[in-house]
Amino acid sequence: MLPSFFIAHGAPLIAVENNEYTQFINQLGQSLPRPKAIILFSAHWESRTQKVSEVDTYDTIYDFGGFDPALYTIKYPAKGDQQISQEIKDLFTANGVPFEVESKRGLDHGAWVVLRLLYPEADIPVIAMSVNQQLSPAEQYKIGKSLSALREKDVLIIGSGGTVHNLRILDWADNGKIQQWSLEFDDWLAHHLHNWDIDAVFEYGTLAPNAEIAVPPYGKEHFIPLLYAMGAADISRKAKLLHRSYRYGTLSHSVWQFG
Repeated sequence: MLPSFFIAHGAPLIAVENNEYTQFINQLGQSLPRPKAIILFSAHWESRTQKVSEVDTYDTIYDFGGFDPALYTIKYPAKGDQQISQEIKDLFTANGVPFEVESKRGLDHGAWVVLRLLYPEADIPVIAMSVNQQLSPAEQYKIGKSLSALREKDVLIIGSGGTVHNLRILDWADNGKIQQWSLEFDDWLAHHLHNWDIDAVFEYGTLAPNAEIAVPPYGKEHFIPLLYAMGAADISRKAKLLHRSYRYGTLSHSVWQFG
């Protein structure tokens, strides 16, 4: 059975950078058994009702501005998988998860940046999924949990976002100094993830130190993909931090393996 993962997608620039983090994600893709398909929940696709992609071949969405022009030339023409999309819909129906089908939307950078680092050839089918920050953490976890059976069919489930993601206070000089408050939040989260203390994780907003800065009200969409990925491993309830580093003083690059 494949584990599920939470992978921070950082700033769009990691798509064209060669550093410790990009090398780690690339090596992770090489080390995993080849998945039959990938289900990816992206922080950059929000909807009030859960969306399930049924796309033949994805366009590449450049949902950012002001970055290296090379970013806008990148294509990631992954294909969809109608059979896996149908299995997702069946599981949602069985578990009482409302959903809608999306047949046109391409892959946003929360999806293609991570996928391109994992599988550069774009040769593994992808089913893109939306996230909903209006749901409770328990409801987000439940959506992931409802898909856990697909892990037994060699389907890789990924949540793409960032545990500490506050664009308003980034240090774009990137001098290598990490803000202490960012570390404190991630350390608290790591402790409770390792213990699979979902009661505490669900209440991170009030229990975690510096939560109001690390996950500001306008930035919850980047944290919650972790809950979808975590839910997908509810049957085994094991969490392992594979990588953690920082850019711009506070932006966490973390990779969590669940299951």
